[in-house]
Amino acid sequence: MSRFQVNKSIAEINEKIRQGKAVVVTAEDMVGIVRKKGAVQAAKEVDVVTTGTFSPMCSSGAFINIGHTKPGIKAAKIWLNGVPTYAGLAAVDAFIGATEPREDDPLNKIYPGEFLYGGGHVIQDLVAGKAVHLRAEAYGTHCYPKKHLDKKIYLKDLPYAQLCNPRNAYQNYNCAVNLTNKTIFTYMGTLKPKLGNANYCTSGQLSPLFNDPYYKTIGIGTRIFLGGGVGYVVGPGTQHNPNVERTEKGVPKRPAGTLFVMGDLKQMSARWLVGVSLLGYGCSLAVGLGVPIPILNEEMAEYTGVGDDEIVTQVVDYGAAYPKGEGTPIKEVTYAELKKGVIEIDGKKVKTAPLSSYVRAREIANILKEWIEEGRFLLGEPQDRLPS
Repeated sequence: MSRFQVNKSIAEINEKIRQGKAVVVTAEDMVGIVRKKGAVQAAKEVDVVTTGTFSPMCSSGAFINIGHTKPGIKAAKIWLNGVPTYAGLAAVDAFIGATEPREDDPLNKIYPGEFLYGGGHVIQDLVAGKAVHLRAEAYGTHCYPKKHLDKKIYLKDLPYAQLCNPRNAYQNYNCAVNLTNKTIFTYMGTLKPKLGNANYCTSGQLSPLFNDPYYKTIGIGTRIFLGGGVGYVVGPGTQHNPNVERTEKGVPKRPAGTLFVMGDLKQMSARWLVGVSLLGYGCSLAVGLGVPIPILNEEMAEYTGVGDDEIVTQVVDYGAAYPKGEGTPIKEVTYAELKKGVIEIDGKKVKTAPLSSYVRAREIANILKEWIEEGRFLLGEPQDRLPS
């Protein structure tokens, strides 16, 4: 006999979605529902909670097939808009990584180590329908004699294009500050000296893995919003580390779980896959991602009812901690405090800023809500759980 008063299955919720009877709310709205009515009543009333996040996710890229030529080519080296693209696969298969910079980037010629354009921008250009310059070199074989290829390609003409992101949707991340006397440039943005600013990077109460902290409904096969289209969780992401200190409600206090996700690039949108360049660090790709959380019982209602004032993270000195290691946190803060725009550290008021967009995260959660309510999006039944 179940220990829960409310018990639903994903199959039952999907049937309600097909019938147009499912009750769907965003994670932002669920906070108020649970606090007003309690977890049991919320679980009775709500079937699905939608989440969202939009921020740079460096561990992103795309597998593409450039199509066979006449005569055939076995590409050994490939460049897309001047960005080196890994070709050590089959004859015309390739992988472009979001952080790979363009070789002839004009900014790099002026400021070594600085880049304006990289793999993330190529992916955005492809989904925007723009022409991308393909250059390929090969050593030539009897079955693939062609040695050079130079042409424009469009996403619509590619035989295959799949977004493949080995580590997305980080479950919590540090708040970064700089205690040194000089400005530093990091993947967490520019950090001014002597606590000049504090940068953080999740959408808090809307973030997918905060709403299922122990991965009870998110697993291999979970269907998600990815880059404006439909994608899937294919496993735990690289650096997936659920064994961290947590609050009483299961919220990890440090970086924890991650998702390995994939989806058809041809379904996606340049609004939700945006190439970015971080000063002094390099190129990346901002990814829009949303996960629907089925409310199977009051436990899931309670998890999805956790608000920004109950979600904490650690303030870490990136001036001393990197590249030496993470270091000892300076203090712990809630996302409610971070979102106010100022936190206090050692008596000093420090301005805060997000690298992720809460406005875009909210939009993703609402789009996913609309898809489900219209019966266009069914929940994916996980085939296996993520390590928890």
